[in-house]
Amino acid sequence: MATSVVGLDIGSTGVRGVELTANGKNKPTLIRSYEIPLPTGSVVRGEVIQPEVVGAALKRLWSQGGFKSKKVVLGTGNQGVIVRDLTVPKMSLKHIRESLPFQVQSTLQMQLADSLLDFYPTSETLGEQGPVLNGLLVAAEKKEILGNVNAVERAGLTPVEVDLIPFALNRLLVSRPQIMGTVALIDIGGTTTSIIISSDGVPWFVRIIPTGGDELTQALIEGLEIDAPAAEELKQTLRLGTGEIEEDDSNSKTVKCKCAKCMADDPEVDDSRSTEILHAVTGELLGSLRSTVNYFNNTRPQDPVRQILLTGGGSLLTGFAGALSEVTHVSVVAADPFSMISLPRKKNAKKIYLDGSIAVALGLALRSTT
Repeated sequence: MATSVVGLDIGSTGVRGVELTANGKNKPTLIRSYEIPLPTGSVVRGEVIQPEVVGAALKRLWSQGGFKSKKVVLGTGNQGVIVRDLTVPKMSLKHIRESLPFQVQSTLQMQLADSLLDFYPTSETLGEQGPVLNGLLVAAEKKEILGNVNAVERAGLTPVEVDLIPFALNRLLVSRPQIMGTVALIDIGGTTTSIIISSDGVPWFVRIIPTGGDELTQALIEGLEIDAPAAEELKQTLRLGTGEIEEDDSNSKTVKCKCAKCMADDPEVDDSRSTEILHAVTGELLGSLRSTVNYFNNTRPQDPVRQILLTGGGSLLTGFAGALSEVTHVSVVAADPFSMISLPRKKNAKKIYLDGSIAVALGLALRSTT
């Protein structure tokens, strides 16, 4: 019998829902997806600040999106989440979770009473006193998760699970397609960028950086003294990177070199101030991503990152993938969120979702269809 669940992505700009149905061995099928925008400030860096506003938006999401199931899987993944290596004596996962407060109370730099803890096992080895499980400790702020749960329950929905967003994306984009070798999956959202590095689909490292695509928007607003819609529109025209570009079929002006100096020298191509802002903001993010990949490679030189998969709205900035490949010396490809999902039988259905904005919701929904 087919079962369905809704993956629910509560973001700073909107709420997105995806409903999948699983039928035995076949691919899960996307049967419904919808998005409702949120007022600025109702959700800040993954935390619901105005539960009544978000709850009302979720009611509209269900009404207008036509979702049938009221069971939802939520995600968490802001900069308040800590993920680190942990080795524990081999026991059932239930007993490991019960013992986590005692295992980490002297090492975790956050109040345990205000935190929710979980453990993700990755391998089993033999320690000095017997078998041990190696894995990832996940510690999240209780306030954020309970705030999101409160908003969901206000809308008459039932949260059945809460998943770490990088794990959800790894499930969708790495584990299910069975991508072999060591890959780094980078998701650039509005306010955070997450990096999860996996070997043969198994997560080994997670880092969450408190910056995303919204930082460039805000920098353009402040630096150019323009409003938010104008900044978002400008972002669509900006280009990052170096090297030659080819003439296209339009009458738009092209340049041989896309470095900041050449673009600044030609006002018909781009504004020098916006180019300066672009390079300053993205340069910091690129530096953080390079440092993360280098750190992992230095700790595991026998199995370094061989490919980067890129997803998230912030990754759509023209030239960003090329710049990331240049600074990390690793090939970068756009992740396909639909390789393991059956889409509705509509003409050009895939084109509707080309921006990958529902990838997080898809990954969350998959947690309950495996």
